[in-house]
Amino acid sequence: MPEAPHLTEPSGDYQTLQEFVRDARLRLPENIWDYLVGATETETTMRRNRLALDQLAFRPRVCRNVERVDCTASLFGRAVRLPVMLAPVGSLESFDPGGAATAAAGAAGFGVPIIVSSVTKPSLEESAAAGGDGPRIFQLYVRGDDAWTDDYVRRAVAAGYDAFCITVDTASYSRRERDIVRRFVKPWRASATGVEYQAAFSWDNVKHFKDTHTIPLILKGIATAEDAALACEHGVDCVYVSNHGGRQLDHGRGAIDVLPEVIEAVRGRARVVIDGGFCRGTDVVKALALGADAVAVGRLYCYALASAGAAGVTRMLELLETEIAIALALLGVTRLGELTRAHLCAAPSVTAPHVHSAFPLLSATPEVPR
Repeated sequence: MPEAPHLTEPSGDYQTLQEFVRDARLRLPENIWDYLVGATETETTMRRNRLALDQLAFRPRVCRNVERVDCTASLFGRAVRLPVMLAPVGSLESFDPGGAATAAAGAAGFGVPIIVSSVTKPSLEESAAAGGDGPRIFQLYVRGDDAWTDDYVRRAVAAGYDAFCITVDTASYSRRERDIVRRFVKPWRASATGVEYQAAFSWDNVKHFKDTHTIPLILKGIATAEDAALACEHGVDCVYVSNHGGRQLDHGRGAIDVLPEVIEAVRGRARVVIDGGFCRGTDVVKALALGADAVAVGRLYCYALASAGAAGVTRMLELLETEIAIALALLGVTRLGELTRAHLCAAPSVTAPHVHSAFPLLSATPEVPR
């Protein structure tokens, strides 16, 4: 694993994260672009993800020796270069022909986990092989009974996945109106069977998993303290705070607004991961300061994947690392464990929330709609 970076200027063709957004917009067809950036119905939850992040400000400390800053961490027994994951995203092959295999190679090339979705290509085995010995997690949409799920678990274990993730916030499919107005339906959704099992999934199924398997279990889609506490009572190893990037329930809370109550409910009994609008290094630092163990990015790495394949994903992570390291140094800390809630305070947002409001200079690029 690479040594913790010095604070140096990034190198490479891409110098800022927003350049991936620009290039992805230029490369992707309209319907694929809308699938990527869109959310459900009024897109309120998606906008609240950004608003919640933007309404947190930093309280930096000075005159600390921050000559060396360490951004490394460990997740599920694996050392990682950053406490960042690639979130599970369906249909990654829409952004790069290699799909999850290409993304896995990019994540492994940097040294962070990818969470491979069950509704992306190629297979979980091929995606694992493409990531070499890099950390990896498999995510499942439940479309069968416990025996059906057990088969996926056995395959994931055999393929060397470090943890198993079940998404629990898709009891009903949402209406994503950007797709609907184009009459665009993703192939996996059009052919989906067994959706009744997603609707029927319960804590009894969670108990069966924990009674049957030893691989660490992540539940993705937790949005309340009550469910976080129930997850811990059922022995869940990781609580994944998520509103599906605003793509499921409309008018939900911003993800990072949910995080403090989840941290309080978990009380150290499980790891806590979060996603939902995270686009910049400062976003990641805010979640870590509130107590999250890791942050998952979704749309951000899809932009990089669409722009430059595996190399783009690796480059995106390098830029994110630079932003995180700079933020830590300017906050007066040298490692992630020194971050606390005392480094944050409430503040008014200065930008209107939008899927791209973390990249204000995109407004000067006419090809990328705001």
